[in-house]
Amino acid sequence: MIDINNGTPLRIMGVDYTHFVLPNGDDLYLTPYGLPLADHLTPDNYYSDLNWQAKNRRPLSGTSSVYYAKTKPIDGKQCEIVLKWNRMGQDIPGGTRAVDFNNAEFNTPFEEFSLVYELRNTRYESPGAIYTQKPLAIYVPNESLELDRLGRKAYRIRDKQNKHEEVQLHPQRRYAVIYQWIKGIDAYQAWKSDLITEKQLYFLAKRVKDAIERKGFIVADHKSTHIILRPQDDGTIRKDKRGRILYAYVDFELLHRTPDRETFIRSRNRKEYLKRQANRFSVKAEVPKHFYSVSIMGVNYIYRPIQSTGGALWVVGRDPELFDFFLPEKWRRTPRIKLSSHSQTYHTCSKDNVNLVWRVSRIGEIPDMDPFRPEEQRILEAGYNSPFEEFALNRYLTDKGVLTTYPRAIYMTGSLSEIRASLKDEHKYESHKNIIMPDGEPLLRADRDYILIWGF
Repeated sequence: MIDINNGTPLRIMGVDYTHFVLPNGDDLYLTPYGLPLADHLTPDNYYSDLNWQAKNRRPLSGTSSVYYAKTKPIDGKQCEIVLKWNRMGQDIPGGTRAVDFNNAEFNTPFEEFSLVYELRNTRYESPGAIYTQKPLAIYVPNESLELDRLGRKAYRIRDKQNKHEEVQLHPQRRYAVIYQWIKGIDAYQAWKSDLITEKQLYFLAKRVKDAIERKGFIVADHKSTHIILRPQDDGTIRKDKRGRILYAYVDFELLHRTPDRETFIRSRNRKEYLKRQANRFSVKAEVPKHFYSVSIMGVNYIYRPIQSTGGALWVVGRDPELFDFFLPEKWRRTPRIKLSSHSQTYHTCSKDNVNLVWRVSRIGEIPDMDPFRPEEQRILEAGYNSPFEEFALNRYLTDKGVLTTYPRAIYMTGSLSEIRASLKDEHKYESHKNIIMPDGEPLLRADRDYILIWGF
């Protein structure tokens, strides 16, 4: 049994998860759809027990390793699920009919679930809905395998890791996506069973493809086996009130946004960002339990550790919804322009189409000053401000009517700082040592870099 109160809440690519590390070291990420079924979705109830698996699991058609499974009964209830081993980092089989074979790539489990949620939610954007399986969980067995056994290419995995700074991807571990089972048969089976004609199969496949594209998505390996139909007792296929065949779509490992939708999402995110920034201090939003609302030197922040990197992020204001805009994968590897010859200061446009300036703090370094000149001796004695002192001074000046750039966020890196190995000026760390975050972590760590993010 899983105690759902002991899980760690995470938000990854816009999807909320509850993360559990199981006693044997396996990882289980439950979506809001999967959390009420937590006990059913522990691997002991459908995967680890080989005797149960032999009688209650069967492979499904396709080029990937995908299975139908029935969970063990709990309180008289069983769940029917689909378990599919994710193929991130693998080459796409030559037989697939990819739209752009050279650029297509398999989604990671987190990319896949994010896109499925987005596809399902397009019913709120425009008429019509694409019916899909409900994404329930991502299961990661605690077993390390060589990349060649997993069929993964190192360069592909590295690229994926760079896009997942909010969660650690383990290159040598397998990942399974778990969906709710949808009863029915695929369109190809329906044709083979004479439930639909070849002409109906052709136009149904085209109708589904067009419907998905109208919503702003492309499936690089669109197949009739990905379309699920519901046979009826009278030997016909279930239809809607307009006489059209009802269907659900079930395969998303090669689902991607169209270029037009990418532009739309960036524009929509930018508008949302600007609206929320305008009200960042006045908003009275409920803070989710995996976030903290803190005040440091008179400045309000939303704070949360970044589990995957071992880092942390402080976002200025009181609005938790602004947090995702400053996750490191949104701005650290976007194209940038260096703005200074003597410091690490860059201008970039984030993935949400937001212009930002970020700079690595020089806290802990000794300013390049002449100790024999009185005015420069005072600079040496003061040292570089901490990031939080900078933001506090900024707010003070703003309150006094001085026009300044806007402070947005502070990111503490997870990796050890190379510069800090030769740290010589420790007095800021000493003066800040009593400032502790609600999770027990110190505000300043001498072995980490701090990056300040400003408005442009």
